Amino acid sequence: MIPTQQAVLDGDKMAMARLMTLVENDDPKGLDLLRKLFKHTGKARIIGITGPPGVGKSTLVFKVAQAFRKMGKKVGIVAVDPTSPFTGGALLGDRVRMQDLSTDEGVFIRSMGNRGYFGGLARRTGEVVDILDAAGMDIVIVETIGTGQAEVDVVRTVHTCCVVLVPGFGDEVQTFKAGILEIGDIFVVNKADKGADKVVMELRAMLDLAVDRDKDAWVPPIVKTAATTGEGVDELIKAMDGHCGHIKGSGRLRLKAVEKAMRDMDLLLGEKFMAGFMKKKGMRERFEAAAKKVANRKTDPRTAVERLTG
Repeated sequence: MIPTQQAVLDGDKMAMARLMTLVENDDPKGLDLLRKLFKHTGKARIIGITGPPGVGKSTLVFKVAQAFRKMGKKVGIVAVDPTSPFTGGALLGDRVRMQDLSTDEGVFIRSMGNRGYFGGLARRTGEVVDILDAAGMDIVIVETIGTGQAEVDVVRTVHTCCVVLVPGFGDEVQTFKAGILEIGDIFVVNKADKGADKVVMELRAMLDLAVDRDKDAWVPPIVKTAATTGEGVDELIKAMDGHCGHIKGSGRLRLKAVEKAMRDMDLLLGEKFMAGFMKKKGMRERFEAAAKKVANRKTDPRTAVERLTG
């Protein structure tokens, strides 16, 4: 059953969930409704929570969502997980720590399997965020898988990107991971009750070297938290608010909107090209034959693609 546009705009949870499923499955009727809803988007604040596995991202998301709810904000949560090779569902989809929020009418939680999509997000994360936005969520929190270095897509999807690290978790390696310094608007040292000074010192040293010295540039703050107790969450919210004010005042918010649009269009263009390409007569057979040649080292992937598209 296709939900109505008004039901989604009214924040009907059943309608929202049904539309998200349709969109994830590329159902034409669901995608058509998404087109109509798009003009109602662009109002929500989108916050990304990323970082390596085991740093406590889910617990932190839970505490941050609670804090925003105390302010009267409606909160949507998109939790991206690895896809189960057996069921096709999200491996961590139960989100035990968030169950206390599931009965809150002002909170909507959606777990998404990445379905093999790289970059820390699922292929339809952007569209699910749009549905939450159109449904009137004030805050949308996107929690990435936790693959570390590869999680760069999130920065093109959210307004504020928080990178979470912890003490004693390969501190030196974490601070040097490719892309981590570039994508972080705020750095969070979670589990700070176990001693965070070393990580904070290393991060600050790296940021001092990497941050733009322009007087108007945003300097990423480092916030220490202990998500299990809620310690430091208020300071994190203040840092998020500070970054929100900065990107609005500097015009960066508009640039981020353009970057997100470019990412969404780039993804859709690639899908459309590939779908049309594979529909050509005999192309699937040629594609599989070329793949076998690559696997047998009779040619390389680049040459194979050039021959297929030439």
